[in-house]
Amino acid sequence: MRTHVHRLALQLFGRLPRGLRRRLVRLGTPGYTVGAMCRVERTDGRILLIRQTYRQGWGLPGGLLARHEDPADGARREVAEEVGIEVELVGEPSVVVASRLHRVDVVFRARPGPGVDPDATVADPAEIAAVGWFDPVALPELQPETASALVALARRDRDALGGDVQAQR
Repeated sequence: MRTHVHRLALQLFGRLPRGLRRRLVRLGTPGYTVGAMCRVERTDGRILLIRQTYRQGWGLPGGLLARHEDPADGARREVAEEVGIEVELVGEPSVVVASRLHRVDVVFRARPGPGVDPDATVADPAEIAAVGWFDPVALPELQPETASALVALARRDRDALGGDVQAQR
């Protein structure tokens, strides 16, 4: 009986106008916010962290993507808006999914762009309370999203290194 009712419901759903079906699916599925952030690294290995005026702890520059915005473009845009420097993205990003929070973060490695003085950051005072370059082995208190992002990048590096080691055997 249950299978028959399920099949009947699917047939009825299939007869609905496409736009209405799409709206019903969206109502029944969780919505996620999607953001992009950058682990910007200088040549001496120090990484760029920001302290936002409205949050506790230090974080990576980044933020929510605009609808249909490419994550790489959004990551570069957020760094430029928050600290005033252009960056080059390096390698493939990692993705962190926080299903409980309905949040997806695309995390990029980056370095200051050509000709950019990494010490010439200009923070947006409305959003950014402080900007600093930190030794990765002596980081200050981090925002949870930043800690997860750094772990994801480290895991990606470890997996890539392991893959290279296995390929050489």
